Amino acid sequence: MRKKAISPAADEAMKQSAAEKKAQKKKRRKKRLLTVLAFIIAFLAGMASKTIPSPRTKAYSVSWDNSLGTLKKDLPYGDKPAEKFDLYLPADDTKDSYGLVIYLHAGGFTTGDKSDDEKMLSWLCRKGYVAAGINYTLFSDENPDANIYTQSVEIRDAVPKVVEKAKELGYNITAMATSGGSAGHCLAMIYAYRDADTSPVPVKMVFGAVGPSSFYPEDWSMYGFDRGTDEALEGAAFLFGKMSGKKITPDMFGTVSYDEAMKDISPLLQITDDTVPSLFCYGAYDKVQPFAASKRLDAALTEHGIPHDYLVAPHSGHGLQNDNAVMGDYLEKMEEYLDTYLPVD
Repeated sequence: MRKKAISPAADEAMKQSAAEKKAQKKKRRKKRLLTVLAFIIAFLAGMASKTIPSPRTKAYSVSWDNSLGTLKKDLPYGDKPAEKFDLYLPADDTKDSYGLVIYLHAGGFTTGDKSDDEKMLSWLCRKGYVAAGINYTLFSDENPDANIYTQSVEIRDAVPKVVEKAKELGYNITAMATSGGSAGHCLAMIYAYRDADTSPVPVKMVFGAVGPSSFYPEDWSMYGFDRGTDEALEGAAFLFGKMSGKKITPDMFGTVSYDEAMKDISPLLQITDDTVPSLFCYGAYDKVQPFAASKRLDAALTEHGIPHDYLVAPHSGHGLQNDNAVMGDYLEKMEEYLDTYLPVD
């Protein structure tokens, strides 16, 4: 059958239509990219907002000196450049066993370093714990395949190496806690809730502040994902896909398949009756990660009967910068949790 001839006008219209579709597709890609950039920029802005120290908070910030013990830096746990940890060993090396506290750095999964938490790690060491700061491969132009899941796997793989190295140096680890701030808090919860069963030593508790705990578009209103428009849902699918390393499409939201896809990086979806005691603090005006998600976290832990404390900084955003009293309460509660669930013998 002979093909029907296409008039020059019709041909031109088809070409114009194809060009418009291509332009629209490019525009959508650009918007999705801007969504990710906005997330990263907001995380960095949140990091820049620091709480003004008060006498209560200064007590938990210790500068390292050799009287505290021994500091081993940049110990490898894998072959990648970022796969290193710092180990803080208390001065008293005569005990039969020690508790380990891991503190994971903030930085929106894109920046930051274990050295950022030296004062907290030094405080933990002074208190008598073996403390460890662990780096993980950050999402960047050089590492475009890095995401929350791959970072959580690195942490999971690092813990046995930390315990092994401590023992090699004369510190026998028999129990541990995970902790961190922002991105580090998210990774700490993932390890404590998802990976505790495979941990080389029992995980006794987790504590931290402002870490993302779940990924439902309706909670992430700071990026407009709660609007429910096609554009909003496409942006949410793109960002959450980048975070999880999974193919997320807008039609998956609200389905069991979405929860299954996101479960590996969602602390909320890992909570069971056996979840460890948890302490966390969130800012009511957080514009980086959703405050609404922290309410889900609190509700789920309550439903499962898990001992936990949920502190809210009512005047603060991601940096918890406007509530020194709440920060003091959180740090004192942190010490109470450590004394209760991971006591120094």
